[in-house]
Amino acid sequence: MTLHVEFVVPEGQVWAGTAQRVIAKTLDGDIGVLTGHAPVLGILAEGSLVRILPEDEQTAATGDEVLAAIGGGFLAVSEDRVSILARQAELGQDVDRSDARAALDAALEEAEATGANRGGTEPATVRYARALLRATGDQG
Repeated sequence: MTLHVEFVVPEGQVWAGTAQRVIAKTLDGDIGVLTGHAPVLGILAEGSLVRILPEDEQTAATGDEVLAAIGGGFLAVSEDRVSILARQAELGQDVDRSDARAALDAALEEAEATGANRGGTEPATVRYARALLRATGDQG
């Protein structure tokens, strides 16, 4: 059995295919989905990553994952179908690392100038920019 995954944003489809496993961070904590998972609906944490291990032979052999930065949304699981509905998302393979670094610097500057990071919570723009970098493999 396989998972059928559809990952969409308001502008269209980000990724679709079959997968062995999907891992996402929700407001209730991390969730790992394998075939046979009970139905669930979760709110995706802003500025987190979704990890998809596709079910093709080449990917299974190398362990390559599809990583995507998430700007919030929902994850629904039902009958081996995983629907990821995000406000904004981008696959790590499509992210330009230098653009993402510049976006993070700009978001941090704006947060500092407006005082948006008071109280110890980073603004959503900063969290999403950090997620974009993590999706590329940069831990910055």
